[in-house]
Amino acid sequence: MADEIHTTREPDGTTHTTTVVDRDPKRGGGAGITLLVVAALAIAAFLGFQFLGNEKAETGAVTEAAEKVGHAAQDVGDAAQEAVK
Repeated sequence: MADEIHTTREPDGTTHTTTVVDRDPKRGGGAGITLLVVAALAIAAFLGFQFLGNEKAETGAVTEAAEKVGHAAQDVGDAAQEAVK
């Protein structure tokens, strides 16, 4: 950081002083953006895993229902065989 002081003296004896202050640009905005990106990724991951969990549950329920239908069809077939005997 460098400060410059300029003094101008007028012919009538008055002076005028100008101070120039050189400051580094503010930083820290990147940290806020990074935090927002990390939060968005965490939310997306959470929602993605929720969706995958629901997909697995749905697949399991369909598989279980198909197995029950298969067993019921087998029972009907067995009953038909017994009726014919």
